[in-house]
Amino acid sequence: MAQSLKLPATARERGKIAPAYIAHLVFKTPQLDRMVDWWCTVLEAEPAIRNDELAFLTFDEEHHRIAIVGTPLLAPRPKAVRGLDHVAFTYGSLGDLLATYRRLKSLGIEPVWATNHGPTTSLYYDDPDGNTAELQIENFDSAEAMLEWASTKDFSDNPIGVDFDPEALLARFEAGESEAELKRRRVIGKRSVASIPTAVLGRLHKFLATLAALSGT
Repeated sequence: MAQSLKLPATARERGKIAPAYIAHLVFKTPQLDRMVDWWCTVLEAEPAIRNDELAFLTFDEEHHRIAIVGTPLLAPRPKAVRGLDHVAFTYGSLGDLLATYRRLKSLGIEPVWATNHGPTTSLYYDDPDGNTAELQIENFDSAEAMLEWASTKDFSDNPIGVDFDPEALLARFEAGESEAELKRRRVIGKRSVASIPTAVLGRLHKFLATLAALSGT
């Protein structure tokens, strides 16, 4: 039987001082204009500050959520290295997420991976430098409900997700199928990191993950 899960006490509940919220992300790039255009397009952001060296982008009340700094002569970052994997942005509804998918597709921006993780339904996009943005919705109405599901064998067998076709999901949504049904993850059995698409992992990481899965490490 899977172990029951629960949220840890907050830092405040533990008598600790912690940040109020995550403020912003910063990227450095040799192609400032392309990166600014991409992030503004994907997040419907606008520059609060923009010059020849940097841009501060925002889509809400914060003065900037994304900062992009122009830095010449930087080398590309291969996927098979340690470090931050991706950043995620949560939408208010499945309809909002699918409307964003349709808008971006019309502009030639398509996801490199679409998967229902269980806790979230997620679309992954790569920016011009290869940084990955996850656009997602929460599949459960509360953290407690998500953790209850994560205590099941389905999640222990498959912590990765169940891939889906965004066009098929959009068609089902427009046909009037309930959001609850569309967010429900199918049971497909065991799945490992090695099954994540090459476009997400990169060829070397995919190869190494496959070797690890075969060797049981």
